Parts: sequence; C-alpha cells; structure tokens
Amino acid sequence: MGGIDMRRLTAAAGLAGLILAAPAHGQEAAPGVSASHIRLGNTAPYSGPASAYGTIAKAAIAYFDMVNANGGIHGRKVEIVSLDDGFTPPKAVEQTRKLVERDDVLAIFLPIGTPTSSATQPYLNAKKVPQLFVSSGASKWNQPKKYPWTVGWNVDYPTEGHIYAKYILATVKDPKIAVLYQNDDYGKDILAGLKEGLGDQAKAIVDTATYELSDATVDSPISKLRSSGANVFISATTPKFAAQSIRAVDALGWKPLFIVPSVSNSVDPVLTGAGLDKSVGIISTSYVKQPTDPQWQDAPDFKAWSAFMDKYYPAGAKNDWLNPYAYGMAFAMHQALDKAGPNPTRETLMAAVESIRDLEVPMLLPGIKVSISKDDHGPIKAMQMMRFNGKSWEMLGDLITGR
Repeated sequence: MGGIDMRRLTAAAGLAGLILAAPAHGQEAAPGVSASHIRLGNTAPYSGPASAYGTIAKAAIAYFDMVNANGGIHGRKVEIVSLDDGFTPPKAVEQTRKLVERDDVLAIFLPIGTPTSSATQPYLNAKKVPQLFVSSGASKWNQPKKYPWTVGWNVDYPTEGHIYAKYILATVKDPKIAVLYQNDDYGKDILAGLKEGLGDQAKAIVDTATYELSDATVDSPISKLRSSGANVFISATTPKFAAQSIRAVDALGWKPLFIVPSVSNSVDPVLTGAGLDKSVGIISTSYVKQPTDPQWQDAPDFKAWSAFMDKYYPAGAKNDWLNPYAYGMAFAMHQALDKAGPNPTRETLMAAVESIRDLEVPMLLPGIKVSISKDDHGPIKAMQMMRFNGKSWEMLGDLITGR
C-alpha cells in the first residue's frame, strides 16, 4: 500500500471513521473546523518495515468513531484523514503537506515514528500547525522553545536507556553489554541514555552494532555481538527487527539478559511472531497496562477498553499493547479538543494541550499521570520494568523515573 491514500481503503480497513466527506473550505471558521466537523490529519506506516505500528492509527481512529457515535465534541464530529507514509521521511513530508495544504487539517495528531516525524517537524512548526502526541520517544519532541507546536507522548528514549542502565547495574554482576540499535535518532537516543545511566560504568558496553531500516535481517550484527562475550543484550529495534533479534539469539544458543524496548514489546505480533517459547525471560519496560497481564482484567478502564475494542475495532489484537497505548493518546486528544472550546483554532488547541495537568489517562499504569506545560512538552516521565513469562508480561518492582 505504499503511497496509497488511506482514505480510499476505508472499507478494507473496516474503519467507518477513517475519513468522512470534507466540508467546503468556505464553511470553515478555522483550518479544519466547520459547523459540523473537526478535521485532524495523521500519517502512519500502513506499509513498509514498521507496518506493525499501523494499528496505532487504526485504534485512535476507532476511538473517535466512538466519540462521534456519542455526539462528537461540542456538537461536531471528528474526522481523521490518515495517510500511509511507508515509514519513509520523503513520503511523510509529501503526505503531511497534503494534509495541511489540501485537506486543511486543524492539527496533525499522533504521527507515528521518529524518522518520519523528524522530517515533518520543521515544516509543521514553520506553518504553526500543531504536531500533537508524536508516537515516538525521541528527545526532540520536547524542545518547546525551538519547536513550540510539537508535543510528544512516549517517555523519551534517553530516559528509557537510563532506566535500563539502572536495572542492569542493580541485577547483573559484572555486566558486559552488547547493543544493537537502529541507525537513527531512536537508536542513538537509547544508547545515549544507557551510557548516561551507566555513568562511570559505561565501559560495561563491550560492543555495539547498527542496522538500517532497509536491511533484510539483523542476523549478521547479532552474530558479531554474540562473539563479544556479552552477558547483556539490548536490541534497540523496531518490531520487525525485534522479532528477528529474538529468533537470532535463540538460534545462536546465546543466553544473555535480553532487553527489548517499549516500542517493540507487543505480545502480538512481535513475541508471537518470534515464538513465545523463544521469548521467555525477555525484559522490557512500559507505562501502559499490558493487556495480557491478568492483574488488570477487572480494572474499570481495562473493561471499558475491552468493550471499545469489541465494538469499534474488532480487527485489532487485544494482546497488542499498542492498541491501549493508542486509546490513551486518543483520550488525551479528546480532552484537549473539548478544552479548546466550542470554536477551536490551532492556537486555542495548543493552549488547551499545554494546560493539561495530572490527567489520569485510561490504560496507563497506576501512578502515571499526564502533564504538559508551555515549558515541558514531555507528557509522561515514568516506566516500570517487566519480564515475559511465555504468556504475558509480569511487572517487576516499582515505577522508575530514570533521569
């Protein structure tokens, strides 16, 4: 589906709210706002090496199907125009320009990915178009002085790397760490946070290797890293390559403490695709309630999310944490749109987002709240370590703030 306008794939996607007819521009009081609708834009990797992330956009769109079914926001229905960017920066720029200049959206909501959102960030800030709740943990989303129209969502990757360092130093005697990382801001940020967290123990990193999104496999660099004698392996990869990493480590008979990042720890498709038996003992971290963890099954927000999935996104996997993750971001966007008032503009929407304080978001772990201000565009600061037991993720210890 590379390069195909996702608006033409509504029926195939099974998402009635993927796109509705756009009102004539002459009827709009502000970009993306008419008497009956609010129009948001989104780009997502429905195709390409990170297509597993496409479910994030689909779940968020389904959330607003639910909102629309219950009367919308201040009497308006929310449209989301979602276009495939194939996880490639040039395509993301092309599609984002269409959303702003052709579809005249109020804001870009939940753009997915570090390389793609990095490519569109300067353009959107120059045009003063809100780039809200970027689905990535790159540190550049929280630079409000340089990029006042961009707001992130994830705990940033340097903080995540820092948290891994804390865990390794606390649990591994004489650690020897090997790191495979994606050769972009995502991988480099995790590595930088790891080094910062290790401090004077940074020499414990005995080897590193990179890969490109265009690579077919990561088998070769993993074989190289195994020969380093490392007893800790961090695979700072996206889902396709995380699954490959699990299979490769198993095939080599390597038995390190194995860490995968939060963005690639879905039971389905990552661990299921790699083999649940091969994934036993893997360590990761999260700030979202893992839907496979039985301790949440009776929680009110889990029950509400599960009912939402059944009714509005039945094609989505209930054991993929990316779906409750998207649900939480859509909930926060819902609150911001409501707070922006009956006649929202790009400016009032940004002001509403920056006024969010201690917001309790469904499907986030207990104790984690969302706060955003004019000087801090990083909504979430804490995570919790967890271990996969072959069926589900088990929480380890308490929340860790990292840096």
